[in-house]
Amino acid sequence: MVKVTREELLKFAHLSRIDVNESEIESLLKQLNDVLNYARRVQNVAQEAQELLHKNENAWREDEVIKTDPQPLLSNAPEHESGYFVVPVILENE
Repeated sequence: MVKVTREELLKFAHLSRIDVNESEIESLLKQLNDVLNYARRVQNVAQEAQELLHKNENAWREDEVIKTDPQPLLSNAPEHESGYFVVPVILENE
């Protein structure tokens, strides 16, 4: 794990034209390193998620037609007609 050094922090501050007091340096170092560590963890999680996405593959199989008696299913329906479920109309023809 790479850590930002005191010299690097002072160089960043100089390049950014930010005045840093001596009393702020330790606190800023800790905060900057915490942010970088968090970013590194997020990057690792994102890489793991990408690896998992690439591992998923469709499992193909042939469809099998199985003859089934529709009466047990239709007997549970509130309304049926000629071997089909009757449902309320939700779209109107214009």
